This record gives sequence, structure tokens and C-alpha cells, in this order.
Amino acid sequence: MDSGQIKSNLERLFAKGSHIVFWRDEDGEFEEMLPSLDLEGVVILRLDEEPALLVKSQVDLRDGARPFLLYEKGLLPDPEADWLLDVRLYAEPFAADRSTMILRELGLLQQSLRDHIAARGKFFASKERLARVGRFIDADDNAEAIDRAIMATLLRIEQTDIFSIVRGLLHSLSPADLEAPPAVWEEFDKYGLADAFWLMMEQTFGYRDDDPALKKLLMRLLVTDFARGVNSGGVKALAHLTLPKAGAASAVVCMGQWRDSARFHTSFDVLSSVVAELLKLSDHLHGLDIEELRDARTFLPVEKYIASCLRDRVIETADTIKFDVIRDIAARRQNGYWANSKLTSSDDAPRAALSRVYDALVAAAAFFDLRNRYAQGFGYPDPKAFFDAYAGELWKFDQLYRHFCEAADFAEAEGWDILKSLRDRIEDVYGNWYLGTLALRWGEQLEGGGLLKAWRLPDVPSQQRFFDRFVRPRLDEADDRRVFVVISDAFRYEAAQELTDELNGRYRFSASLVPQLGVVPSYTALGMAALLPHQALSYAENGAVLADGLPTAGTAARQKILDRVGGVAVKADHFMAMNKQDGREFIKPYRVVYIYHNQIDQTADTGNEEKTFAAVRTTIEELGSLVSRIVNNLNGNYVLVTADHGFLFQESAPTATDKNPIADKPAGTVISKKRYLIGKALHDHPGAYHGKTAITAGTSGDMEFWVPKGANRFHFVGGSRFVHGGAMPQEIVVPVVQIAQLKGKSAAKTRTRQVGVSILGNNIKITTSRYRFRFIQTEAVSERVKPLKAKVAIYEGDEPITNVETLSFESGSSDMNEWRKEVWLTLAGRPFSKKTQYQLILRNAETGVEEARMDITIDLAFENDF
Repeated sequence: MDSGQIKSNLERLFAKGSHIVFWRDEDGEFEEMLPSLDLEGVVILRLDEEPALLVKSQVDLRDGARPFLLYEKGLLPDPEADWLLDVRLYAEPFAADRSTMILRELGLLQQSLRDHIAARGKFFASKERLARVGRFIDADDNAEAIDRAIMATLLRIEQTDIFSIVRGLLHSLSPADLEAPPAVWEEFDKYGLADAFWLMMEQTFGYRDDDPALKKLLMRLLVTDFARGVNSGGVKALAHLTLPKAGAASAVVCMGQWRDSARFHTSFDVLSSVVAELLKLSDHLHGLDIEELRDARTFLPVEKYIASCLRDRVIETADTIKFDVIRDIAARRQNGYWANSKLTSSDDAPRAALSRVYDALVAAAAFFDLRNRYAQGFGYPDPKAFFDAYAGELWKFDQLYRHFCEAADFAEAEGWDILKSLRDRIEDVYGNWYLGTLALRWGEQLEGGGLLKAWRLPDVPSQQRFFDRFVRPRLDEADDRRVFVVISDAFRYEAAQELTDELNGRYRFSASLVPQLGVVPSYTALGMAALLPHQALSYAENGAVLADGLPTAGTAARQKILDRVGGVAVKADHFMAMNKQDGREFIKPYRVVYIYHNQIDQTADTGNEEKTFAAVRTTIEELGSLVSRIVNNLNGNYVLVTADHGFLFQESAPTATDKNPIADKPAGTVISKKRYLIGKALHDHPGAYHGKTAITAGTSGDMEFWVPKGANRFHFVGGSRFVHGGAMPQEIVVPVVQIAQLKGKSAAKTRTRQVGVSILGNNIKITTSRYRFRFIQTEAVSERVKPLKAKVAIYEGDEPITNVETLSFESGSSDMNEWRKEVWLTLAGRPFSKKTQYQLILRNAETGVEEARMDITIDLAFENDF
């Protein structure tokens, strides 16, 4: 250290008000420098040249404006003979050795740390490292805090707590070779931190080893975390790897915070998988049940095991399934770590696929639960009751089947075949029981109930009267009324239910769904024609459908028909491509805007029928966007969404038993397809329903049809899993979604919010290191009240002192018992004061907004006695 630095530091001391500075230079290292110091106004006295008593008298009689620098070299005098002992106690100490200067630069108050700073001299030799570590140093830090600050600096992390250091250090391990010390550990060794680190590991986690290593520490931390998450206490074969009880809580908290770390959780994914393989963990899980593992988060193989066990439970208990139990287990796992779709997926953590596996399990459980409620089949007294039953609830079978298939298809595409056995069971029940029973009982109503001969139902609008029932009354209200009609090809009733729920969750939207009785045969040309304004439908000789004598196929033909009511026809993709201004200019001349959307039928009919359900999902999303564009950009305040027909679809290919073959087409055949045949002077057919389109579609003329009984096909040419044209409820219960834009007070009622949550209990005192907390929703989830996913932990200030857990509050039940959730939190193994107020905090997992808070008292005195 040069004279300039010493002078600068001394001037800084005097400038801040020190009147007497005592400079100890035991080895006389800076004696020669002393005469060259030019400290303005400062009296410099050398204690080796001036009598101590004279110095003391000068100091005692000093003028307040004349500060003194007392320089002393050599050994300290005996305190009993030291005339300047009292001066030493109140004077400002100063030393020019490097350790002391570092102490001063870091703002440390304890001179006793000089030796510790000297021992870390290699680290502090770099000005850059000294500057970086200074950010972490507080004036009253001790030796351990200094070491943690150095470790954090080397790890380039922003916190100096021991958990952050452990995470950062383990994050640097190579999954390919856990034995190889990472580069940063070599720096720990270089700067003398290794022994200090292992001492901290013993003090924090109880980890002690004659030959400590990061690999061993990692394994023991993970096994301990796993064991604490198993209700039965873990796996006996791994018990020798668990940490002592006193350190286990800290291990749980540290591992939990590692998983919760946005920066480091990816290394947890990789390293935990490596350790699971080393442990041969999968071999140790057999015999454990789901309830024992409900809180286990540590290893991916455990998640796979739970998913497999839950699948088996769904299959084995299908006839007596407890849906709520399956749903709660799945939700707990999806809120956890490995199946949490909110976190990033990777090859090491296939979260999206696992989450979809649980979605499929929940859908299957709901499907079986619904089946069990209809164990006696579908017996209804008349066609109207049956139609109402399908529109009221039976559509859920089709929707749950679709939801299961969507989720299972996604998981399978990601390489997961875990659901194969369940898929086989679902296919069997859906195809053989549900569709088979539905077709049989519905067929009785078509023939014995007389529906096919009348094709009308009380209070149910007929599809061919769509314009007169839903559009014209709106136009007649006022000259400036405009109606938007969105027609999505093959958009069936169950999908419209989902769209309606989704729209009702939006601000200023009000959507309602009503069914209409679709035309038969339920195919595109006839269904599309039925939706157009017309007085009469008819058939041309070639089978083309006419409205008031005009062709109805294609946008241009439909435009001519809509011209008569001041309307326009446009394809959805062309409409959505318009910007806001172009869209407003486009609709300005028209009172009726027909928008034609074709995703489902187009996908399935062009050789991609295996993508049918994916096309349904896309359709729901696109229709939602289309309606939003109409309402928000074009000021449309009345929108109708409907379809030409529905469809039947199964993922498994039909067999010969699903076929009612036509050996010879009758002489009058005009059109022959998989699910219908149209012609004139048709005779009866044992495998088909025989009817007249004049009755089932209101056409003029003498056109007749055959449609296969049940869900059968006439032939399999050109695809066979996706079909329509028949008279099954899925095909002819056609949706009409009525969407209105609300304003003023009505609009205010449509504001959406997330469900509120309260913490159950008050004046909570924690006396054990692991404690169960209970929460409850403040209301049921609904269209306007959205589910809440929240993170919960106990905090001291801004730092969590427990594991951070995720909970979902999503119950739409009216039973308040189903609104309750619970979570176990584990306190870090460290001292807590019962006089300190800690906080239990629940935060929105997506926004970080605080949802609930409660003061907590921690008193572990009793537990710590043992």
C-alpha cells in the first residue's frame, strides 16, 4: 500500500470527525513513510520518540481544532503500565496492513476479523472481486457471513444465504459426471473455502462425512427430501442415505426452493433424474400407494409411478369410481412440480405431457362417473324428452370422450403410452355401451315414437326455420339492426357448450346456447341451405339443394340469396384477414353478415380424420377470436354461431359390425355416401331408416332418403371414423349460440375475477417444524369467477423460511367442503424467535399479487428439547 492510499484513508478518518487516531504499526513497516505524510492541521506524535506521559498531557489538553495522529510501532505495553490505555479505548484505531485496510474498505467493524481476512488474502487480492463481494457485506458481519459473501461472489448469485449457495453450487455439477468437481469448486479450494463450506453443511443439514463430496451431498439432500414427502416415512432401502432429523427440515426447504427457482430449477430436473437412476429408485416404489406419495415432489420416476397407479385405479374402479378423489389427486400432482404445465417442459421434465396424462385421467373418471349414473340406460317416454336429455346432459359423454382423446393423443405424441390400456377401456365403453345404447333407444323414438314421420318437437326450433326464428325478428326491431351469423361446418352441440362457457367468461359478453332440430340427412349441402333465408327448399335433378329455386352451394351462390335480405356472405379466413377499418367498411352496406367457417369438416374430409378432435379445439379457439373481432372491432352487438350438422367420431376404426352394406343401390339413387343415400321411389331397407326430406327438411318434391340405423355406415370408402349424414343426436342436435354485447350496468356484471381465498384459523402458533395449513375459497368458481393458482409459504420479511407450495382453487361445487385445500409446510432447520411475527403468504402464481396473509408465531422450544 503506497503513501497516497494511507494519506487518503487517514484524511477520510479525520474528515468524518475523528480527533485522535491511533496508528498501530507493529513491525514498523511504514516508519520511513511517516515524515512524508502531509496531513494539514494534524499533529503527528511518535510514541517511540515522545514520553508517554507528555503525549497524554498534550492529548488531554488538546485544542478541539487540532487533531492528533499517534503513531506506535513495536509490541504493545503492559496494560498496567500503559499511560495511554484510556486513549487507546476512545481513539479511532488505524492500521495500514492490507487486512485492516480491507476491513475498513468493506465497512466491517470487528478488528478481530483481521486474521480471517488475511486467511482469505488470495481472494481479496483482486480489486474486481473485492468490489463485487462488497455488495454483500454488512458492518456487523462475522467470519461465516464473510465466507458466504465470498461464495456467493464466486457463484455469481444474488443471495448469500446458505440455501442459495447450495443451489448455486449443485447447479454447477455436470450430470455426465457427478464425481468431477465443477470449476467453481476449484475456486472454493483455491481461496480456502472448502472446509468452511463443509462445516456449514454439517451445521445446516447435519451432513458429515470423512470424505465429503458434492455428489454425496446431492444424493443425501434429495433422498431426505423424498423421504419427508412419503407419508409412511420413505423407503427402507434408502434410509441410510437420509440426513439426521435435525437437518432434514432444512433439506426439504432447500430442495423445495431449488425447484421453485426460476434460474436453477432446470438443473434440479437433470440432477434429480441422474440420482434417481443411481438409486435405482423405480425398483423401490412397488408396494407404495398413491396416498403415501401424495406429497412427494423430488423424483420424476415417482410422478410416473403415481400416474400409472392412478390409471390402474381408474380402470379397476370404473364401475364404482370416486370422481372427486381422482380429480383431487390429479390436481395435487398438476399443482406440484413434474406435471405443472405452467413450468417449462424439456426432455428431462416432460411436464406438458404429464399434465395431459392427468387431464386424461380426470376426463376418464368423469366419463365413468357419468356412465354409472346412467347404468340403467337411456329410457325416455317420447322423442322430446330424449332430445331434451341429450341437450341437457347426455352431450357430456361426447365432450368427455373428446377431452380424454385430446389429452391422450397429446401424451402419446410425446412418446407416452401410459394410457393405452385406459384408452382401450374408454373406447369400449364409448363405442359399445354409450353409442350402442344411445342408438338403440334413440332409434326406438325415431320409429316407434314417430319422430321420423313428423320430424318436429314441441318448443324446439327446426333448422330450416333458422332465419325466421333467430335472424328476422332481430332485423324487424329497427332499421339499423345488424345480425352476424357464423356458420361452422360440423360444429356439434358439445363443442358449442364449451364455446358458450368460454364466451361467458369474457367482459361484456353474454352467450346462451339453444338446440335446434337439424335436417335429415344431416349433410353439408342440405344443412347450409336450411340456414339461408328462404320460403322453400327443393332438389335439382342432380341432387343439388335449391332455396327458392336458387343454387345454395358456395359463397357466390349464397351471396345472391342473401342479397334479398340486405346480406353478404364471406369466408371466415377472408373476414379475419381484414383490419379494423377494412372490416367496418366491408359490413357497412349490410344488415346481415353470414360468415362461413370450415375447420372440422374440411380437416376430416381431406384424409386427416385422425385430427378431428384437434380440429374441434382449433375451431373453438377460432370462433372465440372471430366473435371477439365482431364485438370489439365492428361493434356487433348480436352474433349467432351455428352449424350445418354435427358428426360422429371414434378414434378406433369401425369394424364389419359397424357396416350396413348396400348390395345394390336402388334404381332411384341420386347421391350415395357413407351415412346417407338420397333418391326417389326408394324401398324400405332392413339396415336403414327410410324417410322423406319433405318431412325432415321441409323440401318440396318427392326426394327420399336412407340413413343407416344407429351409428353404422353404408360403406367405408374415403375414411370411416368421422361421419355425418344420419339421424343420431350428435348429428341432428344442432347448436345455436346467441351472443349479445352488454353495456352499462349489465356489462359491469360480466367483469371476471379470480376466486377469493381465506386462511382458516387465527392466532396460529407453530410448535413443530412441519405444519398443516388449511385454506378455503370464498365462493364457487363459475363463468365469471375464475380459478386461482397460488403459491404459499411462510416468510420472514421477503425471504421464505419454508418450502414454497402451489395450490389450485377451482371448485365449482355448491358444497363448501369441496372448497377447502390444505398444504404441509416445513420450516428450515434454524433458530426462530417466538417474539418475531412471521407471515403466511398466499400469492397468485401467475401475477405474484398477494391474495392472503396471516401473522404466524413460531415456538419450537418444546420440539427442540428433543
